[in-house]
Amino acid sequence: MARARRRAAAPGADRVGGDEPLISLRGVTKVYGQGATQFQALKGVDLDIAAGDFVAVMGPSGSGKSTTMNILGCLDVPSSGTFLFRGHHVETLDRDQRALLRRRYLGFVFQGFNLLSRTTALENVELPLLYRGDEKRARRATAMAALEKVGLDRWWDHTPAELSGGQQQRVAIARAIVTRPDVLLADEPTGNLDSERSVEIMELLTDLNRESGITVLMVTHEPDMAAFARTVIHFRDGLVERIEAHHRAGRPVEAD
Repeated sequence: MARARRRAAAPGADRVGGDEPLISLRGVTKVYGQGATQFQALKGVDLDIAAGDFVAVMGPSGSGKSTTMNILGCLDVPSSGTFLFRGHHVETLDRDQRALLRRRYLGFVFQGFNLLSRTTALENVELPLLYRGDEKRARRATAMAALEKVGLDRWWDHTPAELSGGQQQRVAIARAIVTRPDVLLADEPTGNLDSERSVEIMELLTDLNRESGITVLMVTHEPDMAAFARTVIHFRDGLVERIEAHHRAGRPVEAD
């Protein structure tokens, strides 16, 4: 996709990052159901996200954060409004075009790991490359490099049952980054981990963000995990309630 053209923010837009956002939402709404059962999950969200940012998305259940992340991940479409990715209108894409965008530009990490139980760590990481049609030798080398990046290259031949929860999440992160996506979307990535493993995963995401330039968008309910992010977006009642910018990312922010 071509680089987004420089443009001014729409009036009232919530700014995240610089003048050329990687992602822009303008007046995005999402309505489920019809008639008496109709529910408006998003009520006109305006939001910009800069390339290379580390964003934590927070809010109570029903606040709209998960709906917004589904739209940003091209898993759902707005009922109205515009969604720009690198200056291109995503809301006009059909199902196949959105799938292609996901495959080329997005990586996903889930709370439940979602690994195939009877395959090795290496085979799990290879899957996106297999779907992309990469030749076997090339995809194996690329998958091994991704495992090395998350510190698990020596565990390449272990199945998920032979790995700890933290190691399984590292494999899931390696699988998410093996295609070198622009954006990593993480849904409660530490939700099934203890405190020590959670910090390890957050430090890994921080390193990937800093060293590889991957834009990280993470949903979390945990303030301690959100403190690793550079930007925290709070949702309430289908709208962005407020945005907090941290002076530094990579460790919990202490009061100055």
